Amino acid sequence: MSAAAALQRAIFERLAGDAALTLLVGPDGISDRLVDRQRLPKVVIAAIDSRDMSTATETGEEHVVTLQAWSGASGHAEVQAIAARVRALLHDAGLALDGFALVGLLHRSTRIARDAARPHHRAEMRFRAVTE
Repeated sequence: MSAAAALQRAIFERLAGDAALTLLVGPDGISDRLVDRQRLPKVVIAAIDSRDMSTATETGEEHVVTLQAWSGASGHAEVQAIAARVRALLHDAGLALDGFALVGLLHRSTRIARDAARPHHRAEMRFRAVTE
């Protein structure tokens, strides 16, 4: 398993295991893809971009994790609440990765907007993670 795959699994487990987030998105509300006509709201692990950060003595990677919260509600309030809970769960979280060590996981940005192609609202959150 790669560090990115281990990180994705740990993020999924943290989000799916949280009762407060489950109240917001439902029991099947965490996924790694958004299929049209799915039940909303939903949190999607949209992308993980990784790059080598190894030193002469240590292997390491930097990962930019993009998560999206989707809502079919008429305003931003629902997607804002979901994004706030995701940030609270992941920012500076000490996640256990299978076969790797998480050095840090920090929230970098959140952008909330109405999706121009659909009548949905979306929060796009970016986190920076470093693994060894």
